[in-house]
Amino acid sequence: MTETARHSSLTRRAFMASAALPLVGCAPERVIVGGFNGASPERGHLLRKLPSSATPPIERRCDVLIAGGGIAGLSAARVLRQAGVEDFALLELEDAAGGNSRAGSVGGIKCPLGAHYLPVPGDGAGEVRDFLEELGVAKRVAGRWTYDERHLAHSPQERLFFNGRWQEGLLPVQGVSARTLEQYRLFSQRVAQAQKRARFTLPARGPVAASHRALDAVTFVSWLDREGLNDEHLRWYLDYCCRDDYGAGIAIVSAWAGLHYFASRHGFQAPGEEGERDSVLTWPEGNGWLAGRLAQPLGERLQAGRVVTRIVPLRQGVEVHAWDVAAGRMERWQADQCVVALPLFVAARVMGAPPRALAEAAPRMRYASWAVANVHIDRPLQDRAGAPASWDNVLYGAAGLGYVDAGHQDLNPLPVPTVLTWYRALGEQAGARQQLLARTWETWRDEVLDELSVPHPDLRARTLRVDVARYGHAMAVPVPVTRGSTALAALRRPQPGMWRRVHFAHADLSGYSIFEEAFTHGYRAGQAVLAAVGITAKRGR
Repeated sequence: MTETARHSSLTRRAFMASAALPLVGCAPERVIVGGFNGASPERGHLLRKLPSSATPPIERRCDVLIAGGGIAGLSAARVLRQAGVEDFALLELEDAAGGNSRAGSVGGIKCPLGAHYLPVPGDGAGEVRDFLEELGVAKRVAGRWTYDERHLAHSPQERLFFNGRWQEGLLPVQGVSARTLEQYRLFSQRVAQAQKRARFTLPARGPVAASHRALDAVTFVSWLDREGLNDEHLRWYLDYCCRDDYGAGIAIVSAWAGLHYFASRHGFQAPGEEGERDSVLTWPEGNGWLAGRLAQPLGERLQAGRVVTRIVPLRQGVEVHAWDVAAGRMERWQADQCVVALPLFVAARVMGAPPRALAEAAPRMRYASWAVANVHIDRPLQDRAGAPASWDNVLYGAAGLGYVDAGHQDLNPLPVPTVLTWYRALGEQAGARQQLLARTWETWRDEVLDELSVPHPDLRARTLRVDVARYGHAMAVPVPVTRGSTALAALRRPQPGMWRRVHFAHADLSGYSIFEEAFTHGYRAGQAVLAAVGITAKRGR
């Protein structure tokens, strides 16, 4: 049996052993309603069916057009708005902006439909920190940045269901061997060594160091093999971290991405080592709280329900065709400047003859599919022994990535209803997108409830509703030879020739999808637009 197969078998056995524990306090099952929510796969697939070259009956014009209302597009809009540019429009596929950071509501309780936290930004994420200062979340006191505690994840922050009980933290420590602990220490040393060779920044920017290129050339699992880091518990944890941040595990992502998860933040601390604990900002609706504050000032400039079908540079501007879903008609927009804040595979499709860098980069991108389920429960759940209920709750060996509790920030001591948001990344499965969309809502509901009933035997008796969001191309996966891609680097720079009025902005330009990357690319694109029209932007407020 290979090491990978043995690891998989061991984690499955550990999880099934937990499932065999006696269930106490079980109540009769109730009828659990729900359905699909979130992004509309059907709307996204309209791009394949709608004509891209027919003459639209509706003509519209603005100075700047932004195609795509995810975090990058919203960030670009913020730059324009703060610089006094009023004549712009943002076209968004869905009925609400935010992309992977959209939020929802179940039973009147706000909850995330995707991304659910933001790490406290470091010095490299100045644009993000300025935005947080604008919102009153961050401020500088006596030369140091401080954060409003109401927005920081409350303690206890995270726990792991391992060997039949809950433990504090997500690194398996209960009853592990001395060899496992030694492997934890060895990995901690390797992370520290990588940090000393070349700085890891979040967001990633600047020239790519030679040591980063070497790490980017191989998979994370290959690097772990080379370093002799083969402990099953360490590998489970690292695989979980990669699936959580990148949508795929250690066998898929690059070694640079695997180390970047730790080296760009506060490193990796083995048990007994001192180190600063990661702080994260979170809200009941997750990063939807941030997306909402970016979108709210836009008013009618945010044009939702628009399927962009064509982007063509002209001698004096850019022409964009977009299908108005509500009106059932095509629109033709003309603008002096255009920010393309679309996933690269979509951007390549809507540009009949895309610039060379896009034509090279788009086919190489790999995307992870995700399922996100919001489980509405009528009161707190019965729990197994061990660490108390936390914001982030993970099950060792499970297919899913655990759940976060939308009510964790609430100071109300009474047992009130809440929503548990469960995540499943499908970046490693062949045909994952087709399976994601083919499965019924009931199948997803049962998978979620079966998995979470292991540590919570009364889950079905407490559940009122389950809503499932599906993302077929949720996020770019940082596979090897992504970080140093010359094509991606070219798309981050001003475009040559006829494409000089087009500015690309999306997390795809970093090869992986997180808030800081998307926001910074949007900021950069917004600044490029201002430079093109001769406006000096203000930084922050």
